[in-house]
Amino acid sequence: MLFFPLFLLLGIKNEMPPKIGLASEDRIVDARLASINEGLELNKQLTLVLESDLGATSYAATKADIGQLRKHLGESLRQGNISFDNIKAEFTDHLVNKIIPYWYGTPWSFEGHTTVPRQGEIACGYFISTTLSDMGIKLNRYKLAQKSPIDEAKIISCGAVIHSVVQESTEKAFEEIDQLTQEGLYFIGFDTGHVGYLLKREGQLFLIHSNYFSPGLVCIELFKESRVFKNFSKFHLVDISNNDVLIQRWLDNGIVL
Repeated sequence: MLFFPLFLLLGIKNEMPPKIGLASEDRIVDARLASINEGLELNKQLTLVLESDLGATSYAATKADIGQLRKHLGESLRQGNISFDNIKAEFTDHLVNKIIPYWYGTPWSFEGHTTVPRQGEIACGYFISTTLSDMGIKLNRYKLAQKSPIDEAKIISCGAVIHSVVQESTEKAFEEIDQLTQEGLYFIGFDTGHVGYLLKREGQLFLIHSNYFSPGLVCIELFKESRVFKNFSKFHLVDISNNDVLIQRWLDNGIVL
């Protein structure tokens, strides 16, 4: 089961990298609190998990553990102890709950390409390519980040179906996207202008991205209420959690890009 990582960054302690660049400590804290309050107001049924073990493990150590995780999962699959569905769930859980949360609060910049969470700045494309790379998917993060949203979708899809949604109204677009998605994590491209992750948990959709709107930070927010979502009418969706080819390449340490 996926633990919902909304603002797990609140549990990050002093072991995490210091915050530098355009975002001050007060600005990041204020942004977190404002987003949490907004989320609570928009959805009072939402359970927020505000505790995390991230403070006990450095980001470098988390990345280093991925190779062992992949080896263990591969061996367990060969021995018949787990199913491929278990591997897909483990992959998703690790990316959503162990890699991405370190990046919450990292300042957005159009030219940002930092490799260290909350040090420097990160553009939306580099946020996707860097977190996928840090998860152990073999790709060139520079090449992926510099592609258009549709081309980025094609690379991540590894040949799987890409759903393109074109709707005149936000309501119709949300309804179609909701119908196309199941529980898990997706890549979403916003026409030619933006990219992020789309997470569906217990029937609700959330956008995880490096947000260029104020306060300009990596964040997670209710998809339906996102200002970015409301500014587009064309979207490209690629399943990550249930993409057998992508997960198999990760398991085999095969090249994606």
